[in-house]
Amino acid sequence: MKKLGSLFLLGVAFALPAQARAGDATIVSRDVPVEAGRLLAISAPARFNLVGVHWRGPGTVQFRTRSLEGRWSEWVAAAPEAEDRPDAGAKERARRGGWKLGNPWWVGPSDRIEYRRLGIVSRLRAHFVWSEASYVPARTLQRAGAPAIVPRAGWKADESIVRSKPVIATSLKVAIVHHTAGANGYDAAQSAAIVRAIQVYHVKGNGWNDIGYNFLVDRFGKVFEGRGGGIEKNVVGAHAEGFNTGSVGVAVLGEYGSLAVAQAARDSLARLLAWRLDAAHVDPLSTLSFISNGNQRFPPGVPVFLRTVSGHRDTGFTDCPGSALYNLLNGLAGTVQAIGLPKIYAPLVTGTVPGKARFRARLSSALPWSVDVVDASGISVAGTSGQGANVDWTWDASLAPRGPYAYSIESATATPVTGSVGGVITGPTADPTAELTIAGLAADPETISPNDDGAADATSVTYTLSDGANVVVSVANATGETVQTLPRAYRRAGEHVVRFDALDLPDGVYTLSLEAKGTGGRIA
Repeated sequence: MKKLGSLFLLGVAFALPAQARAGDATIVSRDVPVEAGRLLAISAPARFNLVGVHWRGPGTVQFRTRSLEGRWSEWVAAAPEAEDRPDAGAKERARRGGWKLGNPWWVGPSDRIEYRRLGIVSRLRAHFVWSEASYVPARTLQRAGAPAIVPRAGWKADESIVRSKPVIATSLKVAIVHHTAGANGYDAAQSAAIVRAIQVYHVKGNGWNDIGYNFLVDRFGKVFEGRGGGIEKNVVGAHAEGFNTGSVGVAVLGEYGSLAVAQAARDSLARLLAWRLDAAHVDPLSTLSFISNGNQRFPPGVPVFLRTVSGHRDTGFTDCPGSALYNLLNGLAGTVQAIGLPKIYAPLVTGTVPGKARFRARLSSALPWSVDVVDASGISVAGTSGQGANVDWTWDASLAPRGPYAYSIESATATPVTGSVGGVITGPTADPTAELTIAGLAADPETISPNDDGAADATSVTYTLSDGANVVVSVANATGETVQTLPRAYRRAGEHVVRFDALDLPDGVYTLSLEAKGTGGRIA
């Protein structure tokens, strides 16, 4: 028989509070005495439906919970997925230095918890979260080829607790699939509450910047936006220690050690990965050597062989995402690859301007393709076309001005590759003393309902520039806080139109502001 060391039981009881406001997630944290040989109880002013445990010392912790109906759960490990966390050296990792962080366990409405420690545990801290089930509006983020994605506003993410702006990686290389800790029997109305509770625990309990996962999928196939920063950007999460930069972390709500993954969840997971990897032009069936940033299994600098669609257990000492889900990944990658063909993979642009610039990419099948290069005014200055499964063209730009230049690689209906080559972004030659103005600013219609019914789904903002300039559109809410900034774009003198659909924003009144920056420091 394996010796487990000291066994210590602690019972904790809770008084039921007044009903929490719908949509809120609250957290109560308590330090728990761990004197040996005593059974202790503490009270907290909250019931809970998600719990996480932190402790100090080389030992481990297990717990069980009692439902409001009086049923006790099985004993579970507090940290079955210990490497669901930020990379070493990340600021958000340092906030709980010295503590071992348990996973957020969804346990359903509960009022009592018991702990037992295995080995030496010098301090114990419990975090109890109550997240009220609430209606999730039908409004979702819609991207071509992607499943409907519930935005952060849809699941009522608490933006006030987010600690820092997101970190964006230069590229996306791999998708890492997870499961979350806790019960699988949640209903459809509880899914958003689970996501909300995980965010509160990750931020207020663990001290992280935001929720650790990039996306979450429930058993009914609903997809949730996770960590903020943009669903199409390479946002660095906190889900796979040593492998967060350059990966997208997708968690299926529930525990899948032996329980089968619902077909609806499998279908949505496949569509989500197909869209996200295609946006990054990554082949789902490819493999790669990923350099670890360091964890208990793979020290810093060690190259690790990964599939593009990997499970968390491929990157560390963990059973995540559970054998039932992990065993689906090879077949899932094939499904992902077949969705949304044709595709462009592994684009690479090398060289300099002035000089020679080489454009390369691989296609999912032999097809006609084209490369186009335009200057800052949108005029095509170079390009070519061809046929086949590989793109390879060199632009002799030895006599070209420094730039900048925008390029695109296209093939049939595949998601195009876009980027820039050349120097600092500037506009065409302009008189630096001439006044820069924005005129005729108007929005039509002024009231929109982005519900894909074909009526007033978006507004068209028109304006006229007196001269070429880089234009930024900012969106502010009723309190004047900037809640969204559209990508900067260079626009020539004349009339222009910006389409705004507010899909990422809750219902309300918003003000759109335009700022134009021209040469010579001119601003309108």
